[in-house]
Amino acid sequence: MTVTRTQWAAAAAVFLALLFAGYATVTAAWGDEPAARATPSRTSADAGFARDMSVHHQQAVELSFVVRDRTRDEEVRRLAYDIANTQANQRGMMLGWLDLWGLPKVESGTEPMAWMDMSGGGESGGHGGHSGGHDGQSGHGSGAAPEQREGALMPGMATPAELAKLATLGGREAEVLFLQLMIDHHKGGVHMAQGCVRQCTVDVERNLAQGMVDAQQSEIDLMTDLLKKRGAAPRP
Repeated sequence: MTVTRTQWAAAAAVFLALLFAGYATVTAAWGDEPAARATPSRTSADAGFARDMSVHHQQAVELSFVVRDRTRDEEVRRLAYDIANTQANQRGMMLGWLDLWGLPKVESGTEPMAWMDMSGGGESGGHGGHSGGHDGQSGHGSGAAPEQREGALMPGMATPAELAKLATLGGREAEVLFLQLMIDHHKGGVHMAQGCVRQCTVDVERNLAQGMVDAQQSEIDLMTDLLKKRGAAPRP
């Protein structure tokens, strides 16, 4: 069944309502924690991850909405809908945390992902995967940090030229480029989330980051299979 613009708008209203309900739940839950818990500083990994991943997620939502209008393939449209819903919701949570902490959503003069250099050994710990979340379980591992293409804000993100190209394509060509761009995007997201699992100090944020690692790696596997069905493969 084709998802109409009206249905997407209705769905957006639903997840925004859930977003604010979730924010209220998180705020209430934190109210029960010991008063001694320190608020993250503006230069902390917690704040840096929330800011950078919010920007990263915003592009995933944009890519998903673009491909929705460029293909009638229900499998790809359903994936795009799921990504847009999930990442818009998570983005709202992270921006809500920044508000809760009284921290700016944009930190001028700070390079994207600078917070990942604060672990003592730089990013080297993240380039070969990680030992898992705070519960000791092993993660998937993202390997080396994804390439940062010229014009992209952060590793894994699409460039303005790539976004513009996707908007001109249709059918199979749009599906293939979307899947390739989103695989790269997810690899960057997994790398960043693993950094938060290692470095963030707020439990609820670290748990969200581990959930991102697991979910996005699963979607990478799914998108790789979808590319194979179309006689294509992820970009090198």
